[in-house]
Amino acid sequence: MMTNVRSSAVVLLLMAVMPPARGAARQRPPGAEHEGPAFTFHRILEDIYHAVGTGSLAVGANAAVIINESDVLLVDSHVSPAAAAVLLEELKAITDRPVRYVVNTHYHFDHAHGNQVYPANVEVIGHEFTRAMLMSGASVSGRSYQRFLGSLPRQIEALKAQLDTTMAADARAALERRIRIQENYRLATDVIRPTPPTVTMNQRLTLHRGNREIQLEFFGRGHTGGDVVVYLPAERVLVTGDLLSTGIPYMGDGYVPDWIETLERLKPLGFDVVLPGHGPAFRERERIDYLQAYLTDFWTQVVALRGAGVPAEDAATRIDMRAHAAHYPSIRAPGVDADAVAGAYEVLAGAR
Repeated sequence: MMTNVRSSAVVLLLMAVMPPARGAARQRPPGAEHEGPAFTFHRILEDIYHAVGTGSLAVGANAAVIINESDVLLVDSHVSPAAAAVLLEELKAITDRPVRYVVNTHYHFDHAHGNQVYPANVEVIGHEFTRAMLMSGASVSGRSYQRFLGSLPRQIEALKAQLDTTMAADARAALERRIRIQENYRLATDVIRPTPPTVTMNQRLTLHRGNREIQLEFFGRGHTGGDVVVYLPAERVLVTGDLLSTGIPYMGDGYVPDWIETLERLKPLGFDVVLPGHGPAFRERERIDYLQAYLTDFWTQVVALRGAGVPAEDAATRIDMRAHAAHYPSIRAPGVDADAVAGAYEVLAGAR
């Protein structure tokens, strides 16, 4: 629970029909069916919300909702057109103002694959790198996509096999629900057309919406080559995507030495609360230090092992990050994500 942050959550009961675009009725994209609300809107400050999935629909990542005098800015568009469309439906429970801006914090599928649902009068904003990666198809062919979605059919088959051997009624009901959610997710991914931002930036872009100043900042490479943070200086709110969160981030497409320096550039900002792309909002500024320490230790070990000629897959089993377990409780034994090491070896080799 965050101190001094209004923690009341708006749990939606209204499932409105998404407004028509350009005078034509719009149907829900495939894979949008779900039971109950798909999002909880955590009220951070007046007209600023953190939209977090409830689990009834695969949404991938959190979104930030910034309600301005005459419009709405969303940060990140979720994992699929279905998830993005459902967010637009459920937004009607907290505002009737139209969405006019969507910011992609980076190109990964769970943050940018909802872009295609937005009509031409909505500007999608992102870094130049993000646009290039989405245009190239990297969001549907890269390491991160294959890691998390390439096995989706196998995951569904495994759940069905488990259902065949499960007798208890409660356990069967839970498995059946998981299968429905995953099958809807597969339907949702079938219609994805990676859609790049319509407005790009390379360092800084500032929007003035009524009395609100919204700063979009690129402080350097980190989680990807084009991580954008959204900063509200008057409200002292920072939206970080996957550059900074409460847990260990996915590092397979990261640039670790740059990431450490980029995090340092967040420290002068005057913020009281961080809205991450995954996990709950938080206030502890020292989380920047925790991640910097983790990344520094990881990089030191990677460099040493590569220098000793250890293959990446073997290095992943030998790297020991238990010194950071106090801040990252998921660490229980030696070994790190193999994708993180493979990505680090690529950076060291100059391959990207």
